[in-house]
Amino acid sequence: MSTQITYQQELFRKAIHISSLWMVVVMAVFPKTVNILLFGGLLAACIITEYGNYRCWPLFTSTYGYLFGRMLREKEKQKGAFRLSGAPYVIGAALLSIAFFPKVIAMTAFTAMLLGDTAAALIGRKFGHHKFNSGTKSLEGSLSCFWVGYATVLFFYFLYSMPFSFAASGFIGVLLATLAEAYENRIHIDDNFSIPLIIGLALSFPMFWW
Repeated sequence: MSTQITYQQELFRKAIHISSLWMVVVMAVFPKTVNILLFGGLLAACIITEYGNYRCWPLFTSTYGYLFGRMLREKEKQKGAFRLSGAPYVIGAALLSIAFFPKVIAMTAFTAMLLGDTAAALIGRKFGHHKFNSGTKSLEGSLSCFWVGYATVLFFYFLYSMPFSFAASGFIGVLLATLAEAYENRIHIDDNFSIPLIIGLALSFPMFWW
């Protein structure tokens, strides 16, 4: 019996994922201090809510189940040790990105994660015929992750008239991030967290050339 969520549930999950683009708008509009306070508060609230659901506190259990029950993966539903869903990793990645990277880099890296990871999941589930990593990932999904992620880098490259090193280092960053997404189960780091940080670090590396 398959433990995968249905494709319809995957679509719903990724719609929520894409809706996190509001964080990119907030990064663009507000100063770093405001962003850190906002994302830090959201992260704390998210972790408390998930822990409350884990401990079966009535208010948290009913609210969390109603909002997110349909899109949780099996590993996120498993009883036993407390484990976070993907949401805190998304918010945590936004927090660290805006805290440690220049604004344009944070926006680029975070957007590339949201769009690239969505493409990998939806294309991989629907058209992924060439499997690898013990059948958990597909070549089609990984290529979608890479090209959508790199298209995002190029979008910000042209939008903000960044130097060529931005596009060049972005290529390497997205490639490494795609590998992190593909082998998430082996490196044991949630891809919502690893992808923006890898891309952000790669984009930051040549800053001394600018």
